[in-house]
Amino acid sequence: MPRLRPPNSGILAGVVGGALALLAFFALVNVMVSKNRSTTELNRYDTVTVDGRPALKPKIVAGRILSLYHPLPWVGTELYAPSCPTGLKAVPGTTMTCTGTRHNGRTVEIPVTVVDATDTHITWKFER
Repeated sequence: MPRLRPPNSGILAGVVGGALALLAFFALVNVMVSKNRSTTELNRYDTVTVDGRPALKPKIVAGRILSLYHPLPWVGTELYAPSCPTGLKAVPGTTMTCTGTRHNGRTVEIPVTVVDATDTHITWKFER
């Protein structure tokens, strides 16, 4: 005797499978697009001096953090008004902590680390 299946089980399986595939796709895009590393030119407009060394201006670091913190429009921006205490010194291994505010009013700390630096560029990253 053949096994009976509910009449809409195939449709339900298709909908669930499609939803899971779509979710996996958006997760993959999120990982690919959510870049938290930046290489920035050290030029006369964006550079200050910290401890005798060239450094990115605090507002340049804060602005880049804001633009990269949640770059996906369907996720929304979760960070407002980031600020950094000082310029980011162009020395590999240099760290500092910037702060921002979430939509619920809570303060969030954002660790920033210099990955690489030359006479003309600085590569740095921040943690989410």
